[in-house]
Amino acid sequence: MTVVVFLLFAAYAAAENYPYRSDVLWVAVPDHDDWLYKTGEKASLEVRFYRYGVPQDDLIISYELGGDMMPADSKGEVKLRKGKAVIPMGTMKEPGFRDCRMTVELDGKTYTHHVKVGFSPEKLQPYTKLPADFNEFWEREKEADKKFPLKYTKKHIPEYSTEKIDCYLVRSQLNAQGQCIYGYLFYPKGKASCPVVFTPPGAGIKTIKDPMRRKYYAEEGFIRFEIEIHGLNPEIDEETFREISNAFNGRENGYLANGLDSRDNYYMKRVYLACIRCIDLLTSLPEWDGKNVFVQGGSQGGALALITAGLDRRVTACVGNHPALSDMAGYKAGRAGGYPHFFTKMKDMDTPEKIKTLEYYDVVNFAKQITVPTYLTWGFNDNTCPPTTSYIVYNVLECPKEALITPVNEHWTSEDTEYGHMLWMKKQMK
Repeated sequence: MTVVVFLLFAAYAAAENYPYRSDVLWVAVPDHDDWLYKTGEKASLEVRFYRYGVPQDDLIISYELGGDMMPADSKGEVKLRKGKAVIPMGTMKEPGFRDCRMTVELDGKTYTHHVKVGFSPEKLQPYTKLPADFNEFWEREKEADKKFPLKYTKKHIPEYSTEKIDCYLVRSQLNAQGQCIYGYLFYPKGKASCPVVFTPPGAGIKTIKDPMRRKYYAEEGFIRFEIEIHGLNPEIDEETFREISNAFNGRENGYLANGLDSRDNYYMKRVYLACIRCIDLLTSLPEWDGKNVFVQGGSQGGALALITAGLDRRVTACVGNHPALSDMAGYKAGRAGGYPHFFTKMKDMDTPEKIKTLEYYDVVNFAKQITVPTYLTWGFNDNTCPPTTSYIVYNVLECPKEALITPVNEHWTSEDTEYGHMLWMKKQMK
């Protein structure tokens, strides 16, 4: 059996011993190597707890068990003997995930850990319904958007350019109302015909951090456009971004809830249409190879990548990590729903108007429209974009599809996984 170490540490710490700058280490191993079970099968978890690399004896592990993102339905305790203990996780009658949440008290400090295992998750299906006029609605919105000509400016950014790549800050105007988005556009130097990659952002009102972290796309011959979605110049300092976010993205006024009573006035309508504008921009570049259009992102960015692939037939392949905005109303089915978890955070969420609006904006309904090769990756221990909803998105895809499932992952992906996305895109090149 493969022992999987539950550990998240920065890439720069990879050469150091683990756990990275921590005195303790949890090691937890389900009794199925892939962490997957059939409904009705019983699961168990072998747990070890180390301090300074030494197995700890006679400590009490308290645990609670519950469905993915759901309250606990049972609790218990086990004692570490010879450094290990076994926790019975029980089973599930319906497809889904079960979460074991553990705590240990040691010298007055509490240490926590959790592990999720799946039960027939390949059978999970969305709660969210597909409106009869879903495609008609979005085709009408796209046609209306086309009446406004594409307008953008770009400024060369020397600090993000090298001997191999050039970077430009792009400001693109979306509509006659003057709404816009910004993004960094990277070109490979000396290339006259390039595939293009559109990368929308994760959730939040924030700057584009470290635009150079994915410079290998341009170094490998791709034109890549990484954007923000709120019309805020990413050159603004981080403190100003925080002030704007605090003012306009609180629980009571967050952009993902803004206008949710109406499909026509919902904030995310202009965001989804902005993604189409980005494809307009990329395919208008004289350096585009005329064939390959990729979309790629994680979390909210993974959602927007899938949405763009579902809306725009120019997209030739799609890559997404743990997509947000997926089966958001799933909580009404008594199981996990997708980020931003409206039904656990908003008291007035469960209204017919808001439920109906979500149907026009939920990733699962865009995923059903995708026809091009799609590659998804997600982890089981993710409490931001839970595995229940990632499986649901993957299950409804009817296009050529591949998955990299990394059970240990919470809401993160490794640098190797991220680089692998680019390698997968290369294999899809026309």
